[in-house]
Amino acid sequence: MSQIVLNGSFLSACLHLGLLLLLSSPAHAQDTQAFPKPESIKGLQVQMVDDAIKLGVRHGAINFALNAMFAKQEQADTAKWESDGRTYYFSNAYLANIDRQVKTLSDAGLVVYLIILAMPTGDPAIDSLVIHPAAQKDRSYTVASSNVQTQDARDWLRAASEFLADRYSGKETPHGRVWGWIIGNEVNSHHMWHYRGPSTLEELADEYERIVRIWHQSLRKSSNHARVYLSLDHHWNQAHTPKEPSKSVPGKDLIDTFAKIAKDRGDFDWHLAYHPYHSNLFRVDLWADPQAPLSDDTPKITFRNLEILCNHTQTPELLYNGQPRSIILSEQGFHSNQTPPSELQQAAAYAYAWEKCQRLPRIDAFIYHRHVDHSQEGGLRLGLWRNIPGSIADPQSPKPIYDLFLKAATPQWRQVADELLPITGMNSWDEVMTPK
Repeated sequence: MSQIVLNGSFLSACLHLGLLLLLSSPAHAQDTQAFPKPESIKGLQVQMVDDAIKLGVRHGAINFALNAMFAKQEQADTAKWESDGRTYYFSNAYLANIDRQVKTLSDAGLVVYLIILAMPTGDPAIDSLVIHPAAQKDRSYTVASSNVQTQDARDWLRAASEFLADRYSGKETPHGRVWGWIIGNEVNSHHMWHYRGPSTLEELADEYERIVRIWHQSLRKSSNHARVYLSLDHHWNQAHTPKEPSKSVPGKDLIDTFAKIAKDRGDFDWHLAYHPYHSNLFRVDLWADPQAPLSDDTPKITFRNLEILCNHTQTPELLYNGQPRSIILSEQGFHSNQTPPSELQQAAAYAYAWEKCQRLPRIDAFIYHRHVDHSQEGGLRLGLWRNIPGSIADPQSPKPIYDLFLKAATPQWRQVADELLPITGMNSWDEVMTPK
């Protein structure tokens, strides 16, 4: 590298203008690849990597537990990361498990998304940095809000997000590539799936914006075009707990308030990961969901009235550089009882949802949940596969929805989907856009 010489007058001028001169190259080069555009929206929260590839999945989502990557200096086999003059340590054992999934999927051409979760451990050293202080006093939840209440916690989150962004979204990605980073889970229902204790809408949106902004800033150090996503459930104009407003907020209010806060602080390109489940998770008649009318004041947004979400995100207040945010459907599934008629209804629900998405060009990915029935999911059986009796989620045999899912985005789709149309009571799939 040739030597750079600055004369005094030039340097003084720069200082006078308040310019920061960068005299050396960054330690980690920024990746400039554009966000990919797969040939279909077919996606899956992947449990069996080989099967997902066989199914022709183009979008794969993987849960990532922030607490599980925590490590201490004295632990063996740790990864190190320098951030703002401090050294942080992360668990190579946990990362190796994520690497195997990410690399196999991304090498197969899938767009990979990590769902970033903060979870309680009971270890004060971990919980004090990873999860919200209000959640540290209570273990009766699964997923918490990240901690941005203290400087140490913010520093740890920034270091962790920088490390992960460099590892999976940087210029070199030997461990596999991640394009989408879904921050938290169903944040508008913050008592259930983003636990941070009682809060107002403004408190929740303020904290969440700070969390997402940290991830975005870290990501932009490694990638020009990888994306961060907000996570919301299907409650839209009505909260999950309307009589207890400190436990949940309407999704519409959270998006709108988040957008305003982000603009006030300096807007950035956040996107939306939505979960348009049926209003009753044990029902699959998406075409007759009573709490999802095709009206702007709808209590919930499900597949029946998904166009309302697409329309709302095109309002001027939500645009970024004049363009609407990307929408992905990052978690939704359809229940089946252990009977042949019920499993056919499950398949019909997927056919309906797929046909709806094909008519809504704003939907960039439809990521199905679950791959295999899970015995600890409150009685729901959402999988493409039945699980082995007595197991939590070990695959036994595929359901009718499996063959339908396999044929989605192929020339064989029309025949298998049309065979399920009578179950919906519709005469044509075009009726998905005019629900009665």
